[in-house]
Amino acid sequence: MDIRPGDKVKVICKDDEFYDGLFIDKKKDTTVIKSVTGYNIGILNSTIKEVKLLEKGKDLKISHAKKHEPKPGLPTISILHTGGTIASKVDYRTGAVVASFNPEDLIGMFPELLDIANIDSRLIGNMFSDDMRFLHYSLMAKAIQEEVEKGAEGIILTQGTDTLGYTAAALSFMLESIPVPVLIVGAQRSSDRGSSDAAMNLLCAAEFIRKSDFAGVAVCMHELSSDDSCAIMPGCKTRKLHTSRRDAFQAVNDSPVARVNFKTRKVEMLKGGYLKKDRKRDWFPKDKMEEKVAILKIHTNMSADQFRFFKGYRGLVIEGTGLGHAPINMTEHTPMHDDNKKAIKELVDSGCVVVMTSQCLFGRTQMDVYSTGRDLQEIGVIPGEDMLPETAFIKLAWLLANEPADVKTLLRQDLRGEINPSIGKDDFLDDPSGK
Repeated sequence: MDIRPGDKVKVICKDDEFYDGLFIDKKKDTTVIKSVTGYNIGILNSTIKEVKLLEKGKDLKISHAKKHEPKPGLPTISILHTGGTIASKVDYRTGAVVASFNPEDLIGMFPELLDIANIDSRLIGNMFSDDMRFLHYSLMAKAIQEEVEKGAEGIILTQGTDTLGYTAAALSFMLESIPVPVLIVGAQRSSDRGSSDAAMNLLCAAEFIRKSDFAGVAVCMHELSSDDSCAIMPGCKTRKLHTSRRDAFQAVNDSPVARVNFKTRKVEMLKGGYLKKDRKRDWFPKDKMEEKVAILKIHTNMSADQFRFFKGYRGLVIEGTGLGHAPINMTEHTPMHDDNKKAIKELVDSGCVVVMTSQCLFGRTQMDVYSTGRDLQEIGVIPGEDMLPETAFIKLAWLLANEPADVKTLLRQDLRGEINPSIGKDDFLDDPSGK
């Protein structure tokens, strides 16, 4: 029987348990359906007795008769897509999903955009968030450059959320001195759920571009789990801290740039010192990245082989413990740790630039406090200040490709807001006590 995605099916298991839903896919070990509750369910093929076709699904087309006509006096915003989640529409009867990226269809799904800006919209390419590579960042940078040269007064880039923070950091370094705002927007909840955050994040990003003088790269996502406001967060300081909450993205060792009230559409700037819009400013993207760079997370029971694996790499970010440590102390029970130290020194001596960050995320590496940190510095490990490990990884790859002669000096200098010279007491998670 020919069962295709979107067909309504009944899955009957060998224990006579059954599941009704919309067929999504059959993999090697699992059959996936969307249940009537809206959640995806994976059922082991070895437990399935029969899959019955209840109703064939139908193709869904997004169609809006109203043509998008630019309005005088409104800014032009280009929306660049790297996937279909935020611009997809679902037929809840059949489960068919279609994504469209032309302005008319986008406005049909988000008509409020008409009152905010004139919209251009296109797909750069289908880029799964987990499959991102440096070449994707280069494609994004070139597409953004094209839109700016065409006269766009702001850019919204949509992307899957899992590696959105990496993209924000990469574009922050690549798009030096860009004269317009670039807002990276994602959605934690897919568009086939009533709690989707796609529309609010998109609309708040557009409002911010229209009403602020900000230029540069930032992230626009829910500030809270409610639908009250979105936070505009710095491109190099934002991280996904929860798997599914709508307010999963938070600024780390920093504060949001601005807040956009979704109900009133008021934009409230929360900090100064940012790059401002200036169409006359000269700029050109620097989109080269060094491929041979990696991140290594420190954990207990490590061996020298784990460090020596990176022989031949040009850069390594160590996600160390606490203030910036690694297991290099030779004691009665850890004589092998001296070999760890030797392996790190071998990397440094080979020309690999080794940077230390902290897996604590919040706070700063302080490698002068304990002897472990001082010993690591003596063999050439560079403190990563308060940079997020992912940001340090992106910065190192970018510097090696664009500023190879000054990598070690520039790593410890703040170039795009990636280093906060003075972390405030409020630059941490909220105190549950309210104090």
